[in-house]
Amino acid sequence: METQNATVITVQTTVNAPVQKVWDYFSAPEHIVKWNAASDDWHTTKSENDLRTGGKFSARMEAKDGSFGFDFGGVYDEVRDNEYFAYTMGDGRKVQVTFEPHAGGTKLTESFEAEGTNPVEMQRGGWQAILDNFKNYTELN
Repeated sequence: METQNATVITVQTTVNAPVQKVWDYFSAPEHIVKWNAASDDWHTTKSENDLRTGGKFSARMEAKDGSFGFDFGGVYDEVRDNEYFAYTMGDGRKVQVTFEPHAGGTKLTESFEAEGTNPVEMQRGGWQAILDNFKNYTELN
């Protein structure tokens, strides 16, 4: 199901690491559980990823105090190794992620269809915070 007239939000960062490392750290479950959180009081407790066209992924995100948690997942629509992937989330929204060599590092861009419950700026802020955590984790490891 593709949403019509959806607002598309884009977040990006440049990671000071080669594309192969950025791709691997962004897609490997053993790394995802270390960086996939928007703030220090959240964490990802479980991650599974079958990174291929038609493959599925899932992550369990929870508040560290146990007060709330949710599953985030979907199916890959297209995968081009070290370059691009697109997926459809469980609720039907579309996401595109690109990896581009840039100034000795990797420019990582995510574009996603906004959901209709939370304000666009809140959604952008949350996804950007996760991307910033990813950048910090990848550069330090």
